[in-house]
Amino acid sequence: MAQQGQDKTFNAAVELLLANGFDGLAEAVTVLMNATMVVERSEHLGAAPYERTPERIGHANGFKDKTVKSRLGPLPLKIPQTRDCDFYPRSLERGLRSERALLLAIAEMYVQGVSTRRVKKIVEELCGMDVSSTQVSRAAATLDEHLQAWRQRKLGCYRYILLDARYEKVRQGGQVLDAAVLIACGVDAEGKRDILGCSISLSEAEVHWRAFMSELKDRGLYGIELIVSDAHEGLKAARKAVFPSVPWQRCQFHLQQNAGHYVPNRSMRGPVAADLRDIFRAPNRSEADRLLSKFIDRYEETASRLTEWAEQAVPEGFTVFNYPPSHQRRLRTTNLVERLNEEILRRTRVARLFPNEASCLRLVSAVLMEIAEDWQTAEKRYLTFSEENTIGDSRNYRKNVA
Repeated sequence: MAQQGQDKTFNAAVELLLANGFDGLAEAVTVLMNATMVVERSEHLGAAPYERTPERIGHANGFKDKTVKSRLGPLPLKIPQTRDCDFYPRSLERGLRSERALLLAIAEMYVQGVSTRRVKKIVEELCGMDVSSTQVSRAAATLDEHLQAWRQRKLGCYRYILLDARYEKVRQGGQVLDAAVLIACGVDAEGKRDILGCSISLSEAEVHWRAFMSELKDRGLYGIELIVSDAHEGLKAARKAVFPSVPWQRCQFHLQQNAGHYVPNRSMRGPVAADLRDIFRAPNRSEADRLLSKFIDRYEETASRLTEWAEQAVPEGFTVFNYPPSHQRRLRTTNLVERLNEEILRRTRVARLFPNEASCLRLVSAVLMEIAEDWQTAEKRYLTFSEENTIGDSRNYRKNVA
């Protein structure tokens, strides 16, 4: 009886193909899938339809309609149901896994910066089926769960942290604004790099930086021995409020850029930048102080505003001299975060304009999460710590390096 039923199903599929050719593929596959699922149900129950056996574990209970999208178009399937036992066709599970993989692929394309319309077109070309903007949005929402879990994960001991921000175009309240993307990187106790978190704010005002840093602290961040950042007023105020006792290193690269605003003419920018580089490359703090004094004497008459600024600001870039010489090159600037910003820009350049803050945060988070995983799984350490060293004891650091 079962063999006759299978033959009848096969013959029906063949007749559809004979009558319609390739246009009948979807109908033929629907017939075959429905029949396959009935066979699966019979095997699961231990009895064919209408068969009475003492070995059966349950009973057939009709069918449930379900339309499944495929490369052949929508297939109107009838899912066999059971009573007194759990059953779901394995053949359909495979299709659902493929559907989930497709959704993840859509989300990944979104992360790569592909617009919704372009994602829709790509999926239609690759998979031969239509995907709505709603499905793309749903796939993005699925991704949001993973990204939020990463952003809210518990932190631990990070000896150095670096803070910086970049700006992205975001539509807010009917107008396009520059939204600040706040980013925190860290070097953990094992000397490996990590990305601690990111946030989207209306600006770099103190209130936004303070909320961001407070969240890092609430997530368990501790053991900080140095903070590296630029001298943005909002960031400085927030840092003093949240981490008042942690030493601060002002980014030397930003200092050199800031110096250009205080020279009386453009021709002086090159020599001033070169002199500042010599100061920052000094072997120790005392030599840096000597070179700074010489710098002030040299430019006091020709660029008085520059020397007034340098006397106050440049020493803020000397904190790094209190740390191991092998660490100083990594801690002089926020270049670690700047390189992240370049990678983010490579992805966001495609989008150009985000419809809201959530979409911007999604893309930035996904990029950073991917990079953070590479950093944490890398065999090579970013910095090497020695238990014998103590912050501020340069003799121990030099002995260790030698």
